[in-house]
Amino acid sequence: VQLQASGGGLVQAGGSLRLSCTASGRTFSYYTLGWFRQAPGKEREFVATISRDFVNTYYADSVKGRFTISRDNARNTVYLQMNSLKPEDTAVYYCAARDGPISTIPLYDYWGQGTLVTVSS
Repeated sequence: VQLQASGGGLVQAGGSLRLSCTASGRTFSYYTLGWFRQAPGKEREFVATISRDFVNTYYADSVKGRFTISRDNARNTVYLQMNSLKPEDTAVYYCAARDGPISTIPLYDYWGQGTLVTVSS
């Protein structure tokens, strides 16, 4: 599976962005999908995940209520809608796919290249 993330950019605090991650290769609907992020000088951290059957989603406490993960299996795409952005959301955002249940730790099988989100104050 090859993952391609897009949608990052520069936004003011309080603004919104929608990240997309499109997959090619094996059947997209087979995988649990997740978003992680890594800020400069920090470790990669979990943001959100969604199960292969759409039923289960889980969010980091820091983004709960502001971010929404969704997937469109017909388009082989997973989205991350980010609202009420804060400067501390600044990071490179990575999409990932795994053969297994949802997970908040980065034990994912496939990773996208990352897209930079910068939130100015």
